[in-house]
Amino acid sequence: MLLLINRYIKPVAFAALIALIHFGIWSILNRSLPMMNAPSIVHGFAYSGFQASQSPLEKNYPSTAELAEDLEILKPLTNRIRIYGALENSEVTALASNLGFYITAGAWLGNEEKANRREINALKSKIKNYPRVERAIVGNEVLLRKDLTPEALSEYLDEVRATTSLPISTAEPWHVWLKNPDLVKHVDFIAVHLLPYHEGVPVEKAVDYSLQRLNELMVTFPRKKIVITEIGWPSNGPTIDAAVASQANQAQFVREFLAKAAKGRYDYYLMEAFDQPWKQKLEGWAGPYWGMFGGDRKEKYSLQGNIDNDARWEVKALWSTLIAFLPILFIAIRFRHWGLGGRFSMAILLQACITTLVIAWNLPGDYYYTVRDFIVLIALIIGMGLTSAVLMIYGVEFSEVMFKGGWKRVYKRAKPLPTDKELFVSIHLACYNEPPEMVIMTIDSLVKLNYTNYEVIVVDNNTKDEAKWKPLEAYMANLPANFKFYHLPKWPGFKAGALNFALDQTNPNAQVVGVVDADYEVTPDWLSDLVPHFMDDKVAVVQAPQAHRDWENNFFRRMSNWEFEGFFKIGMHHRHERNALIQHGTMTLVRHQALLDSGKWSEWCICEDTELGLRLLESGYELRYIDDTFGRGLTPADFKALKSQRFRWAFGAMQILKHHLPKLLGDSTLTFGQRYHFLTGWFGWLGDALQLIFTIGSISWTVAMLAFPKSFSLPVSIMIMPILCFLFIKAALGPVLYRKTMDCHWKDILGASIAGLGLSHAIARGVIMGLIKKDGVFKVTAKGKANINRLQVLNPIIEEFSLLMALALCSLAMLFTRGFNNIDAQLWVTMLSLQALPYASAVACQFISQRADSKE
Repeated sequence: MLLLINRYIKPVAFAALIALIHFGIWSILNRSLPMMNAPSIVHGFAYSGFQASQSPLEKNYPSTAELAEDLEILKPLTNRIRIYGALENSEVTALASNLGFYITAGAWLGNEEKANRREINALKSKIKNYPRVERAIVGNEVLLRKDLTPEALSEYLDEVRATTSLPISTAEPWHVWLKNPDLVKHVDFIAVHLLPYHEGVPVEKAVDYSLQRLNELMVTFPRKKIVITEIGWPSNGPTIDAAVASQANQAQFVREFLAKAAKGRYDYYLMEAFDQPWKQKLEGWAGPYWGMFGGDRKEKYSLQGNIDNDARWEVKALWSTLIAFLPILFIAIRFRHWGLGGRFSMAILLQACITTLVIAWNLPGDYYYTVRDFIVLIALIIGMGLTSAVLMIYGVEFSEVMFKGGWKRVYKRAKPLPTDKELFVSIHLACYNEPPEMVIMTIDSLVKLNYTNYEVIVVDNNTKDEAKWKPLEAYMANLPANFKFYHLPKWPGFKAGALNFALDQTNPNAQVVGVVDADYEVTPDWLSDLVPHFMDDKVAVVQAPQAHRDWENNFFRRMSNWEFEGFFKIGMHHRHERNALIQHGTMTLVRHQALLDSGKWSEWCICEDTELGLRLLESGYELRYIDDTFGRGLTPADFKALKSQRFRWAFGAMQILKHHLPKLLGDSTLTFGQRYHFLTGWFGWLGDALQLIFTIGSISWTVAMLAFPKSFSLPVSIMIMPILCFLFIKAALGPVLYRKTMDCHWKDILGASIAGLGLSHAIARGVIMGLIKKDGVFKVTAKGKANINRLQVLNPIIEEFSLLMALALCSLAMLFTRGFNNIDAQLWVTMLSLQALPYASAVACQFISQRADSKE
């Protein structure tokens, strides 16, 4: 019974608790908002009758029946409408008259004389034939758009006024009337638009601000009647300074205005009756969302009672809760031994990712999406899904390291075997164009091994400069017979080819093959303390960490050292726990027969070491990791060398992933844990590739917003949040794990973080090239001290520097054009700034790497 409770009942309770917390947060964030009640009668509505799928720009017009249905919807609320044109949807005047509406008719004017003439003539006809037309407006924001001069507009006004006794005017924003006082002489009343949203006024002050502008007109033109022909607030749209478009703010503005309008007995037309999605192409993002009713003709808010911040929140909350329940239950069962903190952190991150995706999926229900918008949305959801997967993979590693309470699969140094029972080891050292003095130091350390039964095979392949390989040949000629040297003038297969050549020269009695890089000084106990692990027949690889030397007095090499150290102290243990080790090409020992049986080193892959490790796992072997130092090598000489090395690793990882994907996904002896690590272990690098794609996309979108502000707008905040979270978590988790697992100063943690971020672009390029190309080129990583050439300091980072400058210019341009107080612009610039961190880090790494050693 206790086993049943621990294995199933507690996990179900855990998943249910997360679900309740999640739904509760939704409920708190979306509780109804108390607002003042407004009169149930609206003096008048601005009315356009296009349905959600219709547009005058595409010559797609509503039917007479649809227009009649609209007017029936409005009839309980008002008996007045304002229409904008005399020709489009011309039957509205007759329909409204029959239903008892009073009509403010309109003539739509532009910059074409013939079209204007048709509108004027049609307006005159309506005034003559429909007694319910109580006034007329000739032109709408014509001067604001600069379609006509004040003089030309005045001529049209005078023409219409001469043919009727009805009040005639033209509609413009308040500031246009103040700027053109002579225009007042040509109208019977002032038709003013008061839209404080466009002026960046916060909704709390917007009604009072509008009435102040109205009063300003009254004082300036005391003898003219003033009619507010447009006043309102959008339910969606970009934030303009302090003006935030939302459904709640729309309801707040309208209710407050209606209450004050009733008291002040203002003559007004609410902007507007129904949402008009087609307006987005003309007015930008906010254009479609000014209606009291949506494009589906459903009321967006009521004039009495509380207002829901999001009317559809329950549906979104329910779906995101249900979708996340089973994965969270899996976490609770699978990782029940990790501790409550680990399960909670993973569950919260998973729920957040799924909630974000559900909200994104529901965006078409909150916004009017075009085909282009749907394409962009689908692409973003795919990107968000991949980003969420990367975040979850980071979360699994973080939770295990922080909360598991210790590693279960831990191996230590073994007790050395007696001399007569030592396994024969063949040590292979491949080198190409290396400084001979460095290689000699490595060979000399192999001479000093506390082991008797071994040989050393040094293979120099493709080095043309005799000054590089001749000293090695001469040095090894004086060593014992078990030290052999081969120079291969022209040999295929890069390092793997040289190692396969060494295999062919290996003593047939060898039971273990050791591989060490040309710059590594191994400790005397390397073989004696590790080879005994091969007494277990299941073991194919014994791996020691890569450690470094001579980094203490140079800050760049110090950064590099600790950046490498992170993987061997965190990532290797995380993978080793499930026998999913990444084999490395130095400080590694391999069972000789297993190496031969698996097909030797793969010359098609530029990461032949990791590829071999995966093949051995597929053969059912065990790979062991002993986290102790048995040798130290040199860090890359400079940032260019470090980038080159990481590019090679990322490229090779993609080669491995493509080649082994059938076995990782299909029929093989790999365990679930091994499949997980080799499928997801490189997702962090795929995240770097996503970061590059998102960065280029963000720059392109910013340029489009600046160049075509009505066609391209700032994305909905929820679309930006996963990218912000990804960049933040990537930057934050590393330092936390470093502090947990390693004894190093905060300065070193910061340096390692900068180095890791600075490599993001090189990794992204490696991933992308590895996915689209088959063959890579093995480039040897330059080690030791760098040759400083200050004249060419930007050459290795020209791409990163260019992207950094582009992001900085985009950020400044957005703030200057949208306003420094614009919340949406601030959020976008925050994202651009976080996206710039890897490129700023790369620039910093490059300049730091040029510094000379300190004299300490």
